[in-house]
Amino acid sequence: MALEGWFLWFILFWVVVLVGLFAIGGYFMFRKFLKSIPKKDGLSDLNWEEYYVNKTIHLWGDREKELLNELVQPVPDLFRPVAKQKIAGRIGQILVEEKVSKMEHEHIIRGYIQATPKRDHKFLRKKLDELNIDVSPYESYFEQ
Repeated sequence: MALEGWFLWFILFWVVVLVGLFAIGGYFMFRKFLKSIPKKDGLSDLNWEEYYVNKTIHLWGDREKELLNELVQPVPDLFRPVAKQKIAGRIGQILVEEKVSKMEHEHIIRGYIQATPKRDHKFLRKKLDELNIDVSPYESYFEQ
């Protein structure tokens, strides 16, 4: 039995689609694996994120959580929990380093800017504009 005609093209199409999907999934799994490898200090990036979140969890009020949820709205649903964890870890790191006893919206915005790649800053600027938040005090963080 030889593959001919439309069935051959159907099988080839699905082979290409599946190889592509496996490649995309493997890429994201490999990135997660790299983040979980311990660094010289014995902790991975994921461990540090968790440490900072746990260390500052008592500073997160309803308003702060609401602002963070509002800021991550442009992130696709599939990646939103990972983005929130990374951003919350960065915010926690800022709070711990500055020995802050009360979280301000400035910390959330600054942590969000520092935790996201530069290519996503245009979405953040747009979101901050929608929320009527002036970005001029944060320009130096966008440039870092």
